[in-house]
Amino acid sequence: MFHEYRSVVGDGDQAVLYCTPESMYPITVAAGKVFNNKYGSFHHDDMIGVRYGSKVVSHDGRGFVYVLHPTPALWTQIVPHRTQILYLPDISFISLYLDLRPGKVVIESGTGSGSFSHSIARTVAPNGHLYTFEYHEQRAATAQREFVEHKLTDVVTIEHRDVLANGFGKSGIADAVFLDLPAPWDAVAAAKEALRSTTIGRICSFSPCIEQVQRTVLALDEHGFSEIRMFECLAKDHEVRTVPLPDIAEAIGGNKVSFRPAKGDRRKRRRDEEPAAPGASDDPGEGGVLVSKPVNAARGHTSYLTFAILAPGPRSP
Repeated sequence: MFHEYRSVVGDGDQAVLYCTPESMYPITVAAGKVFNNKYGSFHHDDMIGVRYGSKVVSHDGRGFVYVLHPTPALWTQIVPHRTQILYLPDISFISLYLDLRPGKVVIESGTGSGSFSHSIARTVAPNGHLYTFEYHEQRAATAQREFVEHKLTDVVTIEHRDVLANGFGKSGIADAVFLDLPAPWDAVAAAKEALRSTTIGRICSFSPCIEQVQRTVLALDEHGFSEIRMFECLAKDHEVRTVPLPDIAEAIGGNKVSFRPAKGDRRKRRRDEEPAAPGASDDPGEGGVLVSKPVNAARGHTSYLTFAILAPGPRSP
């Protein structure tokens, strides 16, 4: 379901019910079941057979939801957080720099909540594979259950394993390795062994502290990795506003006009109490221009991304 698309909702499908951007729910569609929320009762029978993306109205008519096809991007927004997860800015950046595409074999540690695992699986499908490792037994079991429910087991193999102590148990099979570990420098030797010796191998380490980056870079250099680079992804939202362009008469009159909200913005336009100059318009969309303005609060630091490549050759420690 997460790496193959179907157009019609079927009994037993995984689906996402969209209410608002901040209110989405994952469900397993099953005949006879009912989903309840503040917008009303939604019968699964009403969803079966409709096209994905369709609007389904509650039985009491108080509200509606959209039935969406599950995707890794949607799953990242609704996944139950068992650990800190990767979000779309980091996911897309890592996927590009690791050159992930169909047919690639990837090793990931640790699995965590499985946010990035779903994106990797979709990217390397149908003939690639993800080997993902999680040292926490309960988290590994939960992720395995989700991979089964999401029909990803032909693309994903998960193993409960402490790779810092025991390595990956893989040799010469991977095109890329991704490390999200407290001590990634201790897994660099195992990553080197797991990478193919006939092609360029790629590695990425995701670490929240610069001290972790420093130790990882030293380990990468010691084991023969090159082109070592570190990045930080920060997301900044912009909001669209209407900037007023007063005419000469209005400007001479001393009237000050604040930023006007773009159409659909709930915030109200504010004007000084003085009367408008002759000929001035009260229409927020007239005599103004749309601009984008960064929000006052920007999302903070998540983690540092350290990348390196390993040239073809023997993979001895």
